[in-house]
Amino acid sequence: MIETYKIVSGKYHPGVAPTLYKASVHVTRGNDMRLEKSRVKYDLRKFSFFNRVVNTWNSLPNWVVSANTTNTFKARLDKFWHNQDIIYNLRAQLQRTGSRSECSI
Repeated sequence: MIETYKIVSGKYHPGVAPTLYKASVHVTRGNDMRLEKSRVKYDLRKFSFFNRVVNTWNSLPNWVVSANTTNTFKARLDKFWHNQDIIYNLRAQLQRTGSRSECSI
């Protein structure tokens, strides 16, 4: 999640960082920096880093992803995940979010 935050917030040089596409649909749930999950045909891209982190990133609340610095993001992420099973069980259900059954982490 930290690398995803750095890419989305522009901490890396734009020519070096891979491109993550922000979702064009504005929904009432989730955060303001929602990412769009690309549709792919082959497993090589389906199980890539970016397709695996999109569901988890989109499930984070706005107060976590709107951090100004990386250290603030880390602290807010730890606070949000403190009492959730996601730290130890990557297939666990996040509280206050939708289903993660489609996530292939």
